[in-house]
Amino acid sequence: MIQDPINDFDYEVRLRTLRERVETETFPKAGSFVNAHAHTFFSFNYRGYSPSCFALEAKKQGLDMGGIVDFDVLDGLEEFWTASRLLDLKACVGIESRVFVPEFADRVINSPGEPGISYHMGTGFTTADIPPEAQAFLDGMRTTSEERNRAMVGRVNAFLAPLVLDYDADVVPLTPKGNATERHLCLAYARKAAGDFPEEESLRAFWSEKLGVAPDDLKDLPDGRAMTDLIRAKTMKQGGAGYVQPDSGSFPKMAEMNDFVLKCGALPTFTWLDGTSQGEQALEELVEIGRSTGVVVFNVIPDRNYTPGSPDRKLENLRQVVHLTEDLGLPLLGGTEMNSPGQKFVDDFGSEELAPLHPAFLRGSQILHAHSTLQRLAGLGYLSDWAIAHFPDVASKNDFYANFGEIFFPRGDQRLADSLDPEMGPGEVLACARKAVG
Repeated sequence: MIQDPINDFDYEVRLRTLRERVETETFPKAGSFVNAHAHTFFSFNYRGYSPSCFALEAKKQGLDMGGIVDFDVLDGLEEFWTASRLLDLKACVGIESRVFVPEFADRVINSPGEPGISYHMGTGFTTADIPPEAQAFLDGMRTTSEERNRAMVGRVNAFLAPLVLDYDADVVPLTPKGNATERHLCLAYARKAAGDFPEEESLRAFWSEKLGVAPDDLKDLPDGRAMTDLIRAKTMKQGGAGYVQPDSGSFPKMAEMNDFVLKCGALPTFTWLDGTSQGEQALEELVEIGRSTGVVVFNVIPDRNYTPGSPDRKLENLRQVVHLTEDLGLPLLGGTEMNSPGQKFVDDFGSEELAPLHPAFLRGSQILHAHSTLQRLAGLGYLSDWAIAHFPDVASKNDFYANFGEIFFPRGDQRLADSLDPEMGPGEVLACARKAVG
């Protein structure tokens, strides 16, 4: 298979390819659908999308806004910002990791089978030039992730022998900057097995013996979704040979990650799975714990919370959580992740289930686009001193950033930067935004 050069691991190749396509392709007018949570190949994207590729696809599909989120790194930030400006695409950049929530130490939250552990985010990052203390935290996230992966490979190698991975030779080359995830490990094991057992019968026999599945029940050989998901479930998740139950020292506390995000001028962001765990059933308590240390944004992956044409408890939970974010004034972000084969490029916000919720996701994306633009260009972001001085409550603040996010497009960046003054009031900033985009 020939790789699209927009996904080449060499950034100069990606940038050159993107510039060529901007010059030669015709793009539709932006609609109202959004994907503000897509992973790139800097953590894992099942289609191998680089930040430039995701931005290009978002533009080609007429998204109003696109946002990337990678695990434990901000490696795609500057590339995605550059791409979004070349394409005139509204954008935001985030980071995702896992944290420990002491108050929920005995309750599962959104990391299945792991009490007290929660997936958590920061969104609205606008520069990779962050304070030294924040950089030390970020470097620690990357280092801890790699150490965890190498230890995992050691345990899984012992279980799958004679199939063994060399982390540096078999895993690291799957990533542009070495930030591997469990999904990279699964892909590497699947591909290594296919090389070690080139005959399908022997490959099926090997996996059947190691994973305890009948040979004929193995699907998507050698490295499709069902096969890599099976490897992950049997070796890396709870009950698997490579799994180690995390404890309070395995990940930073939520408050510590929130502090890192705030030091970067970004917005601490709560993540929600589906409302079925004991922890998420105490959602208001959980959200208030997050808000007490800085959480101001809420993230949901809509597609996994409903079955088209079949209203169920998860859909009702989704509706309730969207209403909660509106009541609390928490901007709502949504997206499809794209880190597991088969996930959509964009949620079907026109569906019967999501259409009533679409305005909340669109408004949240507009707020994050506005924050990102104003923070990068003039330091006037959502949590800035300027915002504190001009908005007496969260409702008026959300209205301003949503209005800015609706009317402003990146093509006006330079004109807006030239006209902004920190002494301006919100009305003057909006007037500058309108003028900047013509």
